[in-house]
This record gives sequence, structure tokens and C-alpha cells, in this order.
Amino acid sequence: MNSFNYYQPTEIIFGCGKINEIGQKVAEYGMRCLLVTGSKSSVKSPVYEKVKENLRKEGVKVFHFDKVVENPTTDVVDEGSEIVKDNNIDVIVGLGGGSSMDTAKAIAVGATHEGCAWDYKLFSTKKITEKVLPIIAVTTTSGTGSQVTAVSVITNSNEKLKYALYDKQIFPKVAIIDPEIMMTVPEHITASTGFDTFCHAFEGYIHKDSNPYTDFLALESISITVKYLPILVKNLNNKEARIEMALADTYAGLVISNSGTTLPHGIGMAIGGHAPHVKHGEALAAIYPEFAKYTYKASLDKFSKIARVFNDELKNLDKIKAAELFKDEITKFISEIGMYSTLSNLNVDEKELENIADDTMKLPDYSVNPKVPTRDEVYGMLKRIY
Repeated sequence: MNSFNYYQPTEIIFGCGKINEIGQKVAEYGMRCLLVTGSKSSVKSPVYEKVKENLRKEGVKVFHFDKVVENPTTDVVDEGSEIVKDNNIDVIVGLGGGSSMDTAKAIAVGATHEGCAWDYKLFSTKKITEKVLPIIAVTTTSGTGSQVTAVSVITNSNEKLKYALYDKQIFPKVAIIDPEIMMTVPEHITASTGFDTFCHAFEGYIHKDSNPYTDFLALESISITVKYLPILVKNLNNKEARIEMALADTYAGLVISNSGTTLPHGIGMAIGGHAPHVKHGEALAAIYPEFAKYTYKASLDKFSKIARVFNDELKNLDKIKAAELFKDEITKFISEIGMYSTLSNLNVDEKELENIADDTMKLPDYSVNPKVPTRDEVYGMLKRIY
């Protein structure tokens, strides 16, 4: 076995009904809380009210910031940061999907550091310090893994750039994962976030920094997702499937918090910067068949192993052929969960493909892919995906 390091400072509270522990946990870190969510008028409003009531019972004063948007922007983060400063907030709760949790992390940085949160993005000369406020993450979807990662993805609308803050200081102190509050997630978001779970686990598995422990978690996450996501998409009230997907998402988040993502996520983030209406999972689903065709020969063992997770009949084939058929298996899976699409169908402007290719190369994800592409190869993929 190769030597490896693994780091995970987040306390994980998993299970049905665990949302009721939110007040107690927040009170351990502060008594003036900024609750960061999507709109109060959303379907999640009853969950927001339940959380606020629980916090108040513990004596926590709650300030509710409900302006999170999909593909959260620097403007939203800056507004939330000012509220924190003006009200002496001492703990941040991100309640929702990845957008809410990522916004909460960025606000925790922006409110405590000179300048704004965007100044501390990946590769910046400014570094996030221990001054960052404590973050409690409560996920209402099964897909982003943000509840257990040190990443906050935000978009600068002026630059058309979707980028990440990344630092151990923004690991949530506590992650609450309660599958019962995920029961109302609609079909398309269930499928989109669920496919993101698969991508996190798979890309962490093939990542150059993968290790035996992350591989173990990735394989378990992939196996759960392949089995349960199609079941869940067909029956959104299947509680067992909700629980299993919440577990798969958490495992996948733990994987990428120690290895990372590869080429599809780099392209997907670049797409999000230039076409913010496209959901992250939608971009990934469009990318994956072409990415598989491009990459499989550089990681035959792992592509063949996951192809056989999809289709047990491939176990009788040699690994080269099985790895090659990964593309067909992932395409079938994407179609089964209703996510198959092209960039054209997603209303991505064809004129933006050059810019998307350029921005893909600004993130490190492409460089840790088993086969490292050039900018022109990325552009070629985008043209074929279109």
C-alpha cells in the first residue's frame, strides 16, 4: 500500500431527524448567526422556519440572508459580508444546496478579511487566515458535497468567470446531513445533483492525488449512485434511496476534499461562468461521454472497473475493451436519469466556446486529468459536445 495523507476536520452529523440538532451545534460556536439560504418564498421555506425556531430555542439570535442564487455571484457574497460586519455576527450557517453552502463559506471569508472574498480565490497572492468565521453547513440536496469540503465556488459576473476559493480554513466546523429534508427536491434537481455526486467520486478516483482511502470511499459512492439514483429519479418519495444518495454525496465530498476533481469539472465551471443559467450537473452530463472517449486509455484499470460497476456483463471482457465501453455505459446512465443533452440544447452560445476553452485552462482541474489536454483539445471537445 502506498503511503498517503488524509485530512477531514468537519464533524459529520448524519441521519433522519438530525436537523433538530442545529441549534445546539450553532450555539457551540456563537450566539449571533447569519442564516444563508435561497429565497424565503422557495419550497424550502418550512425548513428555514424550522431551523430558525430551533436556533432561537437555544438563545441564538438569527439574521436571515435569503438572497442566494444558483451559481452564486460576488455581488451576493459582498452583500452578505456587509451584513455580518454590521451586526457583529460570529457564526455562519449555510442551509440549502451547494450554492447556499458555498455562499456561506465565501461570506465567512469576505466579512473577516481585507478587501472582498473574490480577492482570496485560488492562486491569489492573498491567503485566507484563521480569522474566518466558523461555518455550519446543512445540505438539502445530495450532490455538491460542499458540506464536507474546503471549497467555495462563486462567479464574478463582470469577468464571466466561475472560480473557487480553496483553503483548509473554510472547511465547515459541522455538517448536518438529514435525508428527510431532501424529500421535496424535484426530479431534475435530484438527477442533476445526483450526477454531480457520481462525478465527484469518479473524478476523485482517477485523480493523480487519489489514494487507497479516497479510492475506497469513491468506489462505495459510485456503487450507491449507480444503484439508487435511477430508482430515486423514478420515485422521489423513496426514503431509502434518499438516504443512500445522501450517504453517497457525503462520501464523494470526502473524496474530493482530499484528492480533487479533473477535466470535466474544469470545463463545467468554465461553462457556468459564460452560461450561468446552466446547472452544474447539466454541464457535466453534456461533457462526460466526450471526456470518457478522450481519457479512458490513460486510466484503463479504473475506467474498466467502473464500467463493470455499471454493467456486470463486462467482467468477461479484457480491461481495454471494458474501459472503452465506459463511454457507452455512462451515456446510458445519463439518459436513464433524464440528463442527456448537448451544449446547444442547454442554450450555450456557440460564440462562447473559445472563451470557455480559455477559462478551462485557468483552473487546475485539467492538469490532474489522467490525460492532460491542450487548450485546443478542450476546444475540440466543446465543439463536439455542442
